[in-house]
Amino acid sequence: MKKLTLLCSALFILMDSMSGCTKVTSRNSERATLPSPVSGVDVVNNEMNKDTKIQVAILLDTSSSMDGLIEQAKSRLWNIVNTLTTLKFKGQAPRIEIALYEYGNNDIRTSDYIRQITPMTADLDLISAKLFSLTTYGGSEYCGAVIDKATTMLDWGNNSSDMKLVYIAGNEPFNQGRISYRTAIEKALAKGIYVNTIHCGNRSEGIDGLWRDGAIRGKGKFFNIDHNAKVRYYDTPYDDRISICNDRLNTTYLGYGQIASERMEMQRVQDVNAGAISKSNLAERAVSKSHKMYNNSRWDLVDKVKEDKNALDEIQKSELPKELQNKSKEELQKIIFQKDAERSEIQKEINELAKKRQAYIDEQSTKDSGDDDLGKAINESILELAGKKGYVVSK
Repeated sequence: MKKLTLLCSALFILMDSMSGCTKVTSRNSERATLPSPVSGVDVVNNEMNKDTKIQVAILLDTSSSMDGLIEQAKSRLWNIVNTLTTLKFKGQAPRIEIALYEYGNNDIRTSDYIRQITPMTADLDLISAKLFSLTTYGGSEYCGAVIDKATTMLDWGNNSSDMKLVYIAGNEPFNQGRISYRTAIEKALAKGIYVNTIHCGNRSEGIDGLWRDGAIRGKGKFFNIDHNAKVRYYDTPYDDRISICNDRLNTTYLGYGQIASERMEMQRVQDVNAGAISKSNLAERAVSKSHKMYNNSRWDLVDKVKEDKNALDEIQKSELPKELQNKSKEELQKIIFQKDAERSEIQKEINELAKKRQAYIDEQSTKDSGDDDLGKAINESILELAGKKGYVVSK
């Protein structure tokens, strides 16, 4: 009887969540018809799948010729994040984590010229800061080795509903180095990790250099991009208004603990970095900051108390900002409640503007196809795999 009740509940939740969502579509195809994600395994694991993760490992070639690739990564980070935040599984927003690796750089003092920039993390400001710190310098590019490192060293999820993706971008032959890319990809697939390849340069060279073979073996997608091309932005009538909202949003953060001042400065600097690329990019970052994924409970009282109702019993007075150290617990709760309400209103305003902004961009983008770049490649393949895994795009 319990199993029957669980099955009925799962089906009801699934039908209810699908009614408010748009099915995932491929950029270059008609609206896709998704397979109904109600297999026996998914139903049995419904309780476990509430902790579903989308995990993306981005492996960037940072040898001398790859400055353009790094610029594209900086320019497209927030756009990729915003694509990820639209996805839901059975009506639930998954936890989103991103990891970064660089390879092919002679400044990296390891045998394979590989460095983990970040582990799997939901700390978006950290990812942005690390991207903007990257530099290029010589080196040999060992694709098999960096895929192997990402597969074995990162903390990948175990839920049947998890979506796990590797994106490797570079321009040298895919089969260089002591570790076979075939062996590395087999390891990845054994963990349910799909490997996508992004060749930078001439398409035929990418095919001859086995980048397409890597994607085929990894059950991912093969892309070919001009890594030196400038990312195409669409300036919209909503960008400046979103930027103003972003400034207001920053005033709702209440730092606590030893890292508070450092992290508040990091938040400000990453705003500056995004704006230095373009107004459009800053707007994309502000939209990311309006979503649940942008969580700063490690240093922000508002996020911390929302996550842990007893947090104020554990945080020392000395860890609070000076202007709050003489406040009672009741006064603190009132201040935090007010900041939370203010933040929610600003985030709501950003989301409403973001919908209008995206509609404007969609209309403008129909007038020109634009060149493929790192961000477009990643977004396209994320949506395609999401459809196969039973995820939907929320409106």
